[in-house]
Amino acid sequence: MRNFNDYFPEQDETFDKEAWAKEKQAARDGVYKLAADTAVGICKSGKKYRSYLDVQAAFPGKSVNNALLILAQNKDARQIGTRDFWRDQGLYVKREEMQNAIRILEANGTYDREDGTTGTSVDVFKVYDISQTNARARVQKPVAYDDRVLMNALIYNRPVQIISVDELPDNAGALYDHEQTAIFVKRGLPADELFCALSKELAHAEIAAVDPEYTREGADFKARSVSYMLGKQYGRDVSGYTFTDIPEVLRDGDPQLIRDELADTREVASLISARMSRSLNRDKTPRSQEKER
Repeated sequence: MRNFNDYFPEQDETFDKEAWAKEKQAARDGVYKLAADTAVGICKSGKKYRSYLDVQAAFPGKSVNNALLILAQNKDARQIGTRDFWRDQGLYVKREEMQNAIRILEANGTYDREDGTTGTSVDVFKVYDISQTNARARVQKPVAYDDRVLMNALIYNRPVQIISVDELPDNAGALYDHEQTAIFVKRGLPADELFCALSKELAHAEIAAVDPEYTREGADFKARSVSYMLGKQYGRDVSGYTFTDIPEVLRDGDPQLIRDELADTREVASLISARMSRSLNRDKTPRSQEKER
């Protein structure tokens, strides 16, 4: 029977598997350190923290580690992919950008541990933003939803009841009451203001549901961060948000503690966003912003 062994070169006898493994590990260690350093760095100022939220909102499906890595290497990135991904889209990475890859961490198969359990291999992948390709359009056109459609999505399968009122303390637009497990919303708010106020209080409700030691003061920064990411993700006006009051747990925390806190925040945002997506997918009335012009 004819074989095809002559199609493929034989393994180079000089290949050093141990050296290759050390090189791969060194690459992973370098990327993990970059993520850790970036986590500490974003907690030193409200502006840096907000930049992280911008990236996480642009890539809601990416882990905290990868959002930190994207921020550190190309904070303006908005659509990334490997060279193969862009090639499949009929695009190519510009030659002058080949050395400017964004290094992220992704699962790459499984392996058997010595104790018999299965582990997940994590490798460094090089990706590139669409701005580093020959694409004419730098980002996908955002989808603009009707205000009522978006509001219906925000309150879809809400975890607590929502009650409209004429006035709230401190001129608040919305307020989560932990004792009554309800959110009170002020009538007559403009669409953007209503979305931002209500999304923040929904975040409070979600945090309270899983934290037996919940306090409004302790959860407010996290809830505000969630609301900001949702606003960015769905095209709301978020210019009024500030993050100068970074809590001590982030400001003085070690890299792993900071990333754990960021992961909790991302999880709450993802939970609300997933509900919104289910609602929006049921209501096919999005209009591209291009059509609105």
